[in-house]
Amino acid sequence: MTKSRLLRTFQHIPTLATPRLTLRRLSPSDAQDMFEYASQPLVTEYLLWCPHEDVEQTRRYLEALQTSYKHGEFFDWALEHSESGKMIGTCGFTSFDHEHRRAEVGYVLNPYYWGHGLASEAVLAVTEFAFRELNMNRVEAHFMEGNTRSRHVMERCGMTYEGMLQQYMFIKGDYRNIGICAVTRDRFSFQGCYAHVPSGHWLSRFFE
Repeated sequence: MTKSRLLRTFQHIPTLATPRLTLRRLSPSDAQDMFEYASQPLVTEYLLWCPHEDVEQTRRYLEALQTSYKHGEFFDWALEHSESGKMIGTCGFTSFDHEHRRAEVGYVLNPYYWGHGLASEAVLAVTEFAFRELNMNRVEAHFMEGNTRSRHVMERCGMTYEGMLQQYMFIKGDYRNIGICAVTRDRFSFQGCYAHVPSGHWLSRFFE
């Protein structure tokens, strides 16, 4: 996929459905739900950003994202829990290498929902989207050393651990070792991990 086509795709980021999640565009109305997890040091310990100080910071961030969406320059979905309607995290792409058809996936989840396979469900859907819709050949994900929970998510999604890059990134005042897991198109198990939700469709139960 060319860069221009990629931008057009994300200018109108498609809504996707998995058995327990709706992946949709982030909105300023998600501020309270996002702040609930984005304010927790437990959540941000292994991330590049620090805890949000108040819900207004979260709202300003979400408002700024709308411009990025408009230009097709932001590649994250909100993860909406289908049963409760609550926004419980995000998942999407942090970067693309168009020449080598490579994408990097990133994700964060409200800790109340940890341990239920929801992060894996989202990552599988986004990975399959990369291969099916964006014509990528490789999808990878990075984690800071010590974040075994995140590595397990990657491996449950069919990614293989490829190694630890020593002092690869300077994060929050320290050089951190970064692990890489990845899967290529020929090794990915296509399972129909998501379905497109038609525009304006009221989603009560997309999957039987």
